[in-house]
Amino acid sequence: MNSTILVLYYSRGGRTAALARHAARGVESAGAIARVRTVPPVAATTTASDPPVPGEGPPYAELADLVEADGLLLGSPTRFGNMAAPLKHFLDSTSELWLAGTLADRPAGVFTATSSAHGGQESTLLSMTLPLLHHGMLIVGVPYTEAALFDTRTGGSPYGATHLATAWNTALSKDEITVAHALGARVARIAMRLRKGS
Repeated sequence: MNSTILVLYYSRGGRTAALARHAARGVESAGAIARVRTVPPVAATTTASDPPVPGEGPPYAELADLVEADGLLLGSPTRFGNMAAPLKHFLDSTSELWLAGTLADRPAGVFTATSSAHGGQESTLLSMTLPLLHHGMLIVGVPYTEAALFDTRTGGSPYGATHLATAWNTALSKDEITVAHALGARVARIAMRLRKGS
């Protein structure tokens, strides 16, 4: 049975969702299954009448998606150098998994999008790794053996895949796509090796 990698993200403008799609393709290129999930928005105006499922795109994540995954790719747009509240809200609901050590020793990678070159890409990536470290997950980055890290003029980082969302970069660049794909494939390969070893 193939390993399953959960690609979990929040996206508002569609750029983080695009990174998620390319990371998922990387997962599949490595021979694993990509399970793509999102999280609902959260705000003071959220009411019980809000739809229980998204109107379009992937379904909302449940804790079972994390339990069943052999690895994780986690993505969020940058909000003041940190992950967006909806993703943080979901992660805050994972205490029972932390208490049971459910996610320990599983690989995880992170990705983000910002609207400025120095808008907190790396701090957002690092902030997303903190709860994953508390869960005992193994953080996977993008090594400099990936040539796109040297070539990119927009997004891409050894900490994870990124996109620079500006008026002159309205879609993911070739290098941003390459880095997202490479991150997905690397998490998948490591998950499969760990599963085989156990």
